[in-house]
Amino acid sequence: MNPMLQGQSARRAIPQGFLEALRERFGTAFSTSEAVRAHHGRDESPYPPMLPDGVVHAASIEDIAWVAAHCHRHKVPLIPFGAGSSLEGHVLAVQGGISLDLSGMDRILSVDAEDQCVTVQAGVRRKQLNEHLRDTGLFFPVDPGADATLGGMASTRASGTNAVRYGTMRDNVMALKVVTADGRIVHTGSRARKSSAGYDLTGVFVGSEGTLGIIAEATVRLYPQPEAVSAAVCNFPTLEAAVNSVIEIIQMGVPIARVEFMDTDAVKATNAYSKLDLAESPLLLFEFHGSPEGVKEQALAVGEITAGHGGTDFQWAEHPEDRTRLWTARHHAYFAGVQMRPGCRATTTDVCVPISQLAHCVSATAADLETASFPHTIVGHVGDGNFHVLMMIDPDKPEEWRESELINRRLVERAIAMGGTCTGEHGVGLHKMEFMQAEHGEGALDMMRALKQAFDPHHILNPGKTIPPPSEEG
Repeated sequence: MNPMLQGQSARRAIPQGFLEALRERFGTAFSTSEAVRAHHGRDESPYPPMLPDGVVHAASIEDIAWVAAHCHRHKVPLIPFGAGSSLEGHVLAVQGGISLDLSGMDRILSVDAEDQCVTVQAGVRRKQLNEHLRDTGLFFPVDPGADATLGGMASTRASGTNAVRYGTMRDNVMALKVVTADGRIVHTGSRARKSSAGYDLTGVFVGSEGTLGIIAEATVRLYPQPEAVSAAVCNFPTLEAAVNSVIEIIQMGVPIARVEFMDTDAVKATNAYSKLDLAESPLLLFEFHGSPEGVKEQALAVGEITAGHGGTDFQWAEHPEDRTRLWTARHHAYFAGVQMRPGCRATTTDVCVPISQLAHCVSATAADLETASFPHTIVGHVGDGNFHVLMMIDPDKPEEWRESELINRRLVERAIAMGGTCTGEHGVGLHKMEFMQAEHGEGALDMMRALKQAFDPHHILNPGKTIPPPSEEG
């Protein structure tokens, strides 16, 4: 067995006539072609393709409800699909079934500028939304790098480069319209800024990775576009010096909007891929939002702190095109890393630790990677203690997968021992399930399983993901 697939469940049998019923209901919006199924049977994870039995392209919430009710009745797996940009195997059909493509549900339903919120269908993409908001003076800040769908971002509790100032999807989703496993349509939350009414069902669905319900619509917070924006790059002699600068900046309360870390290998890869000439040593990328005077004060404080840690070559990117070039290059760090080894598959992992533990965690991880037999990079949204490791492995060499998994295990165990988490923003998917018991404990996992059983008694929603069954414990 491929070591990437060990422990995965067998495919479920599709009842006779089930696919024909879908074809009759959806016509050309339903497909069983090899090409369409292959597109929906893989993501950006290193796992091999796991194809669904068919794909439905939903055009409305009623479509979602019909498919869910039909799958519930016949106990057929149902996997929501957005942009396919997930990194931990979230959309793979490990037990077969139906992939429900929500990318066609891409309407921006309403913008409420006075209340600073917007309601969108699940298939609306991040860049599409901000382009639509351009003339309103508002923007949506959660920026995971990939041009993901808002439904997918809510499902994985996405984060990104702006989280240090604006928070994650957990902080910015106000209300949802969700289809349950048996096809009911429910509303959670409201446009009010706070509520004490009942259980926080919005919080339950955000981050549930499609295992408790299918997010069809979301109402999210918007923020005023800053009056002034400035970005800067600063190089450091060591990883520790760069990360310790961030720790001091955060502890001093400097309200930076973004602070990103790249190790030397990541800088080299980015220079080659994005045709930049950044100094090839550990660096931090900063962005400051606010009034012109406020931005100037923030930058001055950050400059003094970084200098105290050996930071050099503090370079400004004040023009919009220069800032865009820098941040586009940072967002392309994944693709830059993959180009370090043509033909490879990237296995990625992320953790998040308390800010006080960040320097130790990053430096220990870098030392662990020094003996790796494959290229690798470290990048991170270090302003909130979150960083990522990218390992470029040969898909035809199982021993490299095993080696990368040992590094991943040591990293996750290190992060959890420091009071952190096995994933800060990628989500659990397939890849991090084995660490859920160590992080949460048996009691909490039992409560999660009970929640899953109550919301999805036939376990049809994205089965085999996120919460390990009792038989897989230990």
